[in-house]
Amino acid sequence: MKIISVVGARPNLMKIAPFINAINVYNEKFKPLVNHYLVHTGQHYDTDMSDIFFKQLSISTADKYLKIGSGSHAQQVGKTMIEFEKVLEIEKPDWVVVVGDVNATLACSVTTKKQKIKLCHIEAGLRSNDITMPEEINRIVTDSLSDLLLAPDKFSFNNLIKEGKNENNVKMIGNIMIDTFEKNRSYAIKMDLETIIKKNTIKNKTLFNDEYVLLTLHRPSNVDNESKLCKIVDFLTNKVTTQFPVIWPVHPRTKKQLERFHIWENLIRDNSIIILKPIGYFEMIKLNMEAKIVLTDSGGLQEESCVIGTPCLSLRSNTERPITLIQNGGTVNLVDEELKNLNRIYKNLLIKGKNPSIPEKWDGKTAERCLSEILKFSI
Repeated sequence: MKIISVVGARPNLMKIAPFINAINVYNEKFKPLVNHYLVHTGQHYDTDMSDIFFKQLSISTADKYLKIGSGSHAQQVGKTMIEFEKVLEIEKPDWVVVVGDVNATLACSVTTKKQKIKLCHIEAGLRSNDITMPEEINRIVTDSLSDLLLAPDKFSFNNLIKEGKNENNVKMIGNIMIDTFEKNRSYAIKMDLETIIKKNTIKNKTLFNDEYVLLTLHRPSNVDNESKLCKIVDFLTNKVTTQFPVIWPVHPRTKKQLERFHIWENLIRDNSIIILKPIGYFEMIKLNMEAKIVLTDSGGLQEESCVIGTPCLSLRSNTERPITLIQNGGTVNLVDEELKNLNRIYKNLLIKGKNPSIPEKWDGKTAERCLSEILKFSI
């Protein structure tokens, strides 16, 4: 059997690494071997956003690098479809496995089905019910095309059943991101916080308080909206930094918008806000483990905060990961669309300690179940 798996952005690497490892373990024990071929579309092409993750997650170089790069959604999807079709025509796989909800996921799913090749979606069934999110469109289209839908939790599983998917093709297998987290937790714990800051800080600053708030921000709905971005920065400088320093690994897209809206220079001068370059996976786990509160619009960081137990304020009014929400036993709190309740929710989080929450099958063995379901489906 030949499987092509696809990655496009760095969160995909955290999801595909355990799947590759599961194939390697299987091949050591059984025959016939599973032939695996990794395609990197190059949606995240920056070294800091991609290469370091290959190294830290022990993923060998991609078998094919499409070098798609940046561009509008249509440009990325169109270029990816053209280049991925060439790969399929040459490699002729039995399966294509896609993960997550980036443009590469959508583009390669459509191309796969046009070529009449079986498609598996790992992390199927996530729904924010917000069709204005590009990721929501990617999720819906990918799930509508997939032969095998592997859901990370009960909410995602139920979404797919409600949408009329064939129950025989929908499996709840757990969260593959947590496989990577569990495997690398011990490495992250050993890292030194001061060294992370010193090595990655954009302007030489030091942590003046043992407690800090961790911030990540990258979604267009936040960083492309000048009013919203200014509100978030004002909240940091007028509320958060009066008590705690903020550690902020800045996404390239966010940095570009901060400069465009003339916010960047003031942030650089503020000694209470420690701005870091994009950091590696181990470093981010360490920062999450030690943080008093996490402020983020990242779905993956939501999930990890839930497992670590760090109180998390999601800078979004909806989420495709309701399993992480505090009302469902998690640690994550949402804000309203206009950020009016931001300060109130933040104050409530200040009195909370770490309280880990482990959903069903988030046990570090999801990748094994993914491969098992593909093999069983193929019989």
